[in-house]
Amino acid sequence: MSSVPSPRTPVSPPASRSRIKSPDLLVAESGADLEGHGLRRTMGLFQLVCFGVGAIVGTGIFVGLSDSVAEAGPAVVVSFVLAAVTCIFTAFSFAELGGAIPVSGSSYSFAYATLGERVAFLVGWCLLLEYGVSVSAVAVGWSQYVNELLNSIFGWELPAALSSGPADGGVINLPAVVVIMMAATLLVRGIRESAGATAAMAVLKIGILIAFCVIAFTAFEDGNLSPFAPEGMAGVTAGASLAFFSYIGFDAITTAGEEVKNPRRNIPIAIMICIGLVTLLYCAVALGAIGALGADAVSDKPAALSLVVDQVTDSAVGGGIIAFGAVVAIASVVLAVMYGQTRILMSMSRDGLIPRVFERVSPRTHTPVANTWIVALLFAIPAAFSSLDVVVNLTTIGTLAIMAVVNIAVIALRRRNPELKRSFRVPLYPLSPVLGVAFCLYLMYGTGWSTWVQFVVFLAVGALVYAGYGRSRSRLVNPAGRAAAPTEG
Repeated sequence: MSSVPSPRTPVSPPASRSRIKSPDLLVAESGADLEGHGLRRTMGLFQLVCFGVGAIVGTGIFVGLSDSVAEAGPAVVVSFVLAAVTCIFTAFSFAELGGAIPVSGSSYSFAYATLGERVAFLVGWCLLLEYGVSVSAVAVGWSQYVNELLNSIFGWELPAALSSGPADGGVINLPAVVVIMMAATLLVRGIRESAGATAAMAVLKIGILIAFCVIAFTAFEDGNLSPFAPEGMAGVTAGASLAFFSYIGFDAITTAGEEVKNPRRNIPIAIMICIGLVTLLYCAVALGAIGALGADAVSDKPAALSLVVDQVTDSAVGGGIIAFGAVVAIASVVLAVMYGQTRILMSMSRDGLIPRVFERVSPRTHTPVANTWIVALLFAIPAAFSSLDVVVNLTTIGTLAIMAVVNIAVIALRRRNPELKRSFRVPLYPLSPVLGVAFCLYLMYGTGWSTWVQFVVFLAVGALVYAGYGRSRSRLVNPAGRAAAPTEG
């Protein structure tokens, strides 16, 4: 018989001024390595890798590539590598922590186990940017390719009034709202259905990007790569800060900690596979696009990949196929990222830091239904009325801050719990997490001072929310408030 406490068993932690929750308590409350908090372990390694690819590959490469090219020129390939290096160091840390603490809370829970409740709440607050606000940005990008696809197939597009927000000359971005609601509908049906759909979409979009590379490299010309870095290292750094948005989502793999089979083994492996595969794809796509048409032709162009294929093949058919791939790819990102957001909120609710409605799990579908629909509604509103550029930099700096915290958390947990079971260990410790922090700070610097101001204000608001609500309701210091997980009727 297992000696691990039941997830329904109240466990009173020792008093702590820093309010640090032990890894053992986190794992016990989530359901240990068995069924997690009313959730079911149905995802294998292949599905988890596809989920990771589904969360990463989307707007960043299909839409954001042109913005990165505008900053770095042909050296955008170096920008993608620089962003990838930042992710790799942090991926090592996520892999170690994800294998040691396999719960849905991801970086929020990792911070809770190492740096305390205050830091954990602010990490969860920043995750609203990474997993939540980015859904709005991704949905806006989806709308661009929907019009490109409609134009390729039928020769017409949705009117601007219905396909873009007021900032872009429209009234409401209806396709952005539709894709969020479709994702929510699939998520509430069950993780098995969501994982299956994500896997199918991930395989399709990888195939589409490989096909794009094959077509683009048939028109590759060396002269299109010159001058290679017109803005020098400053342009490469600015491009890397934008390119980093293309990698956002790989850490969503750790939010599936309570629904993955053998999470201590599969989470670290899936993270490493996803980062390697995505980096190769991004560099190949960027090199192919610029080599085919030149940086000027790609820079600041909506639906840039379709444009490249149309001009290389002198036909709208190829561009239509790319547009279809983009529609599928970006929809899968919305699905995967919304999944991650709901699981983060579930963990925070379980700890008493936000209302309990977010932790309720349906006994029929084994999904947080109310949580999912609330998230869908909250992020459909900015998607309907804002533009992609409004949130990209703020989302990037928030994500980089989270990743810096995760690297610090690895060092803190090694010192605090050296005996903790770890299925993966960060190589070259402590150099790797220290470099991870350094690269994160470097890319944060590249986002610009105005983004820093916005970020500081955002953190200040989060601190006020914690002081006014979460601190007094925390179940860590109020064990009597820790009860069995509520369910939805």
